[in-house]
Formats: sequence, structure tokens, C-alpha cells
Amino acid sequence: MNLQQLNTEAKAGHVEELNLIAIEGGDFILEARVKGHAHPLSDARGERLKVHSVVDAQRLLNGLPAVPVHLVHWSMDDEMCGGSSTGDGDLKIPMPRRSAW
Repeated sequence: MNLQQLNTEAKAGHVEELNLIAIEGGDFILEARVKGHAHPLSDARGERLKVHSVVDAQRLLNGLPAVPVHLVHWSMDDEMCGGSSTGDGDLKIPMPRRSAW
């Protein structure tokens, strides 16, 4: 899904939430949830859209219809040898649409 498709789906009320997912190297990817399914956002070349900070994501989403946005960081517990199989789960917190700066 690209930004234009995201805008269309959000205006139609189909986007349940947006997730800003932390990945290795300090970057983030954006994912839209539409009808219970995850749709990673892509750039103009069709590759996964990466942003370098929360502020970059907020700027990118500026102008889109109001949709809940969450910052997501996957749990490392499931990758640890000898760790508990239950773990604490992923961290998912609501994120403001506007930067305080």
C-alpha cells in the first residue's frame, strides 16, 4: 500500500490503525491495518517505506485523516536462548499525531 492508497482508505474509514514498527538499525517501517490485515506501506518504487525517526513519521502522516497511530517494538524475549517462552509480549503504545517540537 502506498501513501495515496492509504489516504484513500483512511478517508473511506477502512484503516483501523497505523503502526510505526521499530526495526534493527534505528529505523522504522509503517504498517496500516485494514479490515484486520496488515499492509506495509511502500514508497514510489514499491519498496517498504522506511522512516528514520518518530518525527519523520509524524511529518509523513501529516494531512492524513485521523487514524490511531501506535509505536510498536517487538519483544526480544522470543529470540533469547533459554528465556521464558511466554515473555512480556510486544510493546505497543499510542503515539501522538503531532510532534511536540
